[in-house]
Amino acid sequence: METAISAEGLRKRYGDHQALDGIDLSVPTGSVLGVLGPNGAGKTTTVRILTTLLEPDEGRAVVAGYDLATQPRQVRANIGLTGQYAAVDERLTGRENLQLIGVLLHLGRRGARARATELLERFDLVDAADRQAKTYSGGMRRRLDLAASLVARPPVLFLDEPTTGLDLTSRLTLWEMIREQVRGGVTVLLTTQYLEEADQLADRIAVIDRGLVIADGTPDELKRKVGGERLQVSVAEDTDLAVVTRCLAGVVPGDPAVDLQNRTVSVPLADGMRTISAAAAGLEALGVEPEDFAVHRSSLDDVFLALTGQQGRTPAAQQSRRPGQPDPAGPAADQEDQAAPHTIKEKQAV
Repeated sequence: METAISAEGLRKRYGDHQALDGIDLSVPTGSVLGVLGPNGAGKTTTVRILTTLLEPDEGRAVVAGYDLATQPRQVRANIGLTGQYAAVDERLTGRENLQLIGVLLHLGRRGARARATELLERFDLVDAADRQAKTYSGGMRRRLDLAASLVARPPVLFLDEPTTGLDLTSRLTLWEMIREQVRGGVTVLLTTQYLEEADQLADRIAVIDRGLVIADGTPDELKRKVGGERLQVSVAEDTDLAVVTRCLAGVVPGDPAVDLQNRTVSVPLADGMRTISAAAAGLEALGVEPEDFAVHRSSLDDVFLALTGQQGRTPAAQQSRRPGQPDPAGPAADQEDQAAPHTIKEKQAV
């Protein structure tokens, strides 16, 4: 399978802060790589390097078949970028925004008008096409921003937290539009603060922490790394906890995990259905009627916590942080989060 994005040993330092400390990435053509990590981990720095907005201190990268260091113009001609904040001119209408980018990308006025009309229809913006972008809702701006990234039909698309701050309906709409691009053969590198988003969209996931890729694999592979499926039994009375614990300890090797606050006991499903059957029979024999008896799969939240070991720095804990607010990861995180005011959409025309 061909590789659309390849990076080896990318390093970048901001003063005393090592933002990237040897990032390696590989994204097959026509797939989605989800990049997860706490604020300040190096996600945005990685995107800015791969989109030619920032030069690495060390390392090499090839994007869409072109070397980042020696062929930056060719790289820019073959990529689209939607950054953390919608890069649209609020004084222009949606149609004018798209037409302007088309002209800058040398589509010609007629070609730019045709492409703008096509994208406005695809992104359900026809009714608002001739309104100023400042009147758009947050979801509409993000759709317009994504449409702007696709004016030149790029084979590689970078999405840096594209749905942050959107309501659920807008997020679901944008997800479907991203899937549509992938079905058409576009390669996507997606950074996100929403673990569910990565689970829904990504073929593979890379977890970045402190400038390093600390794990990568499919969502299911990463979930299996932190325990896979578990049988969880909840009871109504504290006195039943000890009985359930002894029962489950006789079903699987090792000590069951006990949550006193929620009155639950869980064990790994080492033997699948045999474990479930044995546990159910054992509880029935002991006369214990559980409040809940269920199988739980590890989530990407579990993966993230297990890999980074810092609950306070999980994406979920940071979603409500506004740009410019202090971040628990320190001042470097704020510097890493600052998006360039001029995006690749403008550099592509240079």
